[in-house]
Parts: sequence; C-alpha cells; structure tokens
Amino acid sequence: MKNTTIVILLAIVFSSACTTTTGPATGEGAQSAISSRSPISEEQHKAKVHVELGSLYLIDGRPSVALEEARIALSADPSYAPAYNLLGLTHMTMGEPKLAEENFDKAMRNAPGDPEIQNNFGWFLCQNGREKRAIEFFTAAARNPLYATPGKPLTNAGMCAVRIKDDKAAEDFLLRALRLNPGNTQALYWLADIAYRQGRHLEARQWVSDIEKTMEPSAEVIWLALRVERKLGNREIEARHASQLRRRFATSPEARLLSQGQYP
Repeated sequence: MKNTTIVILLAIVFSSACTTTTGPATGEGAQSAISSRSPISEEQHKAKVHVELGSLYLIDGRPSVALEEARIALSADPSYAPAYNLLGLTHMTMGEPKLAEENFDKAMRNAPGDPEIQNNFGWFLCQNGREKRAIEFFTAAARNPLYATPGKPLTNAGMCAVRIKDDKAAEDFLLRALRLNPGNTQALYWLADIAYRQGRHLEARQWVSDIEKTMEPSAEVIWLALRVERKLGNREIEARHASQLRRRFATSPEARLLSQGQYP
C-alpha cells in the first residue's frame, strides 16, 4: 500500500532546525477536538470556515490553495489551532517537513491535548522515521474519552508499528481499532498482511474476505489475496485474482510484480 500513502493519510486525518514539540497529554484534562466544537466567537467561526475549505482543497490535491485558506483563518483568529494543523498537513504533503513540524508544534501549543492534532502529528512523525514517538501520540489520542473517532489513531499506531517490524504491537492496535469499527478496511488489510507474512495463510484469507465484503478490492488487496491463495496451493483462485489484477489495474506496481513473477 505504499503507493497510496497520501490518500490513506487524507482519508484518515480528515473525517471532516525543527522546534521542540509539546509531548502527548495524559488522560487528565482531556478535551475534544477543537475542529469538532461550535465556534465561540465571530472570529473563530470565520477561521473554522476557512480551515474546512482548506481541508477540502488539500484533499482535492490543491495544497497552495489550502495554504492560503489556512492563512486567512489565522488572520481572523491567530490562535486557532486547527489552522496550524492544516498548515502542518499541507506542508507535509508538499514534502516540507521542517515547516510541517513547526506548524504542528504551534497547533499543539494552542490546543494541548487536542486528539485530532495529536493523531495528525503522530502520522507526520511516523512518516519521518520517528515511529516510536509517533505511537505515543497515537495512543494519547486514542485514550482521550472525548475523541469521537479513537479507531483512527489506533489504526495509525498499528500501521506505524508494522513499519518498525513490531507485529505483536501492530496486531494489538489493529484489533482494538477493529473492535470499534468492524468495517475498518485499513485495519483488516494490515491484519491480513501480518498473518500472511507470519505464515498464517488461512487467517490471512479470512481477513481478505472480510475486506471484500466491505469494499471493491484495490490492487493491493487483490495482490495480497493472490499471494495468499498461491501459498495455499489454490491455483484456480490464484489465476482468477491474477486476471482481475491485470484487467483492472494493468499499470499498477502490483501488476508489474505479477508480470515479473515476484511474489514477496
């Protein structure tokens, strides 16, 4: 799933010299995400509107417009943490990690303990080789009793644990996320991936089957399903997956691996 990192990032974080960064808050003094609260002033209302617009522009692949919307939001309310959060995400997608971290830092200083910002900063850390620190922020966000979507940071923590080859921790996070939302296809995929890599092929097949009940399978899912069936010796089903991969995703990296006979 490496070729869909940015899509995954945006789907997860929008459900709607570097600085020293504030650490993740404990469960004491927990607060809900500012972005989910009603504005308390006209200035904050204006800032919220522009952050929401900027988020949509970022998802649409227009980061320069997202930056402008975040700046307009801050001109209305210079302490509005979600605007700094949006700047952090936008600079991250633009490949500007120093600016991203600076803005995440400002977001957390203006809203310490905000679980949405903790989740997003955790993803930034995970993508920049600081996985253990990232997991601290994910778990802090997930612990917050006022956070409406704790499955997001739990899923992210699982994916981050996979990156450092801590499959045991990854499975724990992903299973917790799945208990909160049985249709969480990201959690299902990574549980299938772990099971496959550990030789638990029947279990991997079941996780893949659960994904296929929830969504039209992507190239990554089909490729994993193909390899599972190959390990189980089901050549007919393997061939069916191969045909589907070539037909629907002919230019994908997975189709290229198939044509080269590479089955990791």
